[in-house]
Amino acid sequence: MAAVVEVEVGGGAVAERELDEVDMSDLSPEEQWRVEHARMHAKHRGHEAMHAEMVLILIATLVVAQLLLVQWKQRHPRSYNMVTLFQMWVVPLYFTVKLHWWRFLGIWVFFSAVTAFVTFRATRKPLVQTTPRLVYKWFLLIYKISYATGIVGYMAVMFTLFGLNLLFKIKPEDAMDFGISLLFYGLYYGVLERDFAEMCADYMASTIGFYSESGMPTKHLSDSVCAVCGQQIFVDVNEEGIIENTYRLSCNHAGASNPWERPHVMYGQLLDWLRYLVAWQPVIIGLVQGISYILGLE
Repeated sequence: MAAVVEVEVGGGAVAERELDEVDMSDLSPEEQWRVEHARMHAKHRGHEAMHAEMVLILIATLVVAQLLLVQWKQRHPRSYNMVTLFQMWVVPLYFTVKLHWWRFLGIWVFFSAVTAFVTFRATRKPLVQTTPRLVYKWFLLIYKISYATGIVGYMAVMFTLFGLNLLFKIKPEDAMDFGISLLFYGLYYGVLERDFAEMCADYMASTIGFYSESGMPTKHLSDSVCAVCGQQIFVDVNEEGIIENTYRLSCNHAGASNPWERPHVMYGQLLDWLRYLVAWQPVIIGLVQGISYILGLE
């Protein structure tokens, strides 16, 4: 005889078979979560063999997808980066609308509108002389904002783990949600601005003539011209500028400061992981769900 599981709700115990009759409107959020959790267990009891098959399908799909993505990235990096960037841009939009994350949606729309304008300017031929500086200034601004946002989010998470949020009478769940949200904002827009900046730089370099598919550029820079904006340099590398300083890049060209030139190795790996999580993980999960549906697994 099967045991009857009881769930504590509203100070009393409710048998599992009576869960469907519980009025959720009178329960606290914690009690609602407890009832939903018990309902899920009741629904899936006795399906252990089916769940094992679904886990095997998930593992096999993850392994095969990872191998295919690695091969695609190695053999055709340009198309892989373009598709990944597109999915990084549009996939969160689906979850934002579905889950009603209107604040994220507002920031996403603003970022997308300005970035689309900047990208449009960067891909025009002939290239306007002021476009490289516009591209540099916009993506440098987003880099600084996303970097600072990520740092604040990380500090908020660490303060919560050490219990420092209690000094300000902030609930742990509220402090943790705040920190994780800021951390995600910083990492997500940090990845987007980095990828869009590289794409725009490649287009502009090809248009100006500093880059070609054959590997032999048709133009070269004078020592007195900035490698970023293409305009005259008025401040020497070793001199202090009023508005901005001049730096020597690793390619031996002089230009404005480039925060993307030498990224930290661990930070670069973190960005790659975030690309995979946001761009490809939903696709793989959807593929697993499709396979399970075709095989009649629920």
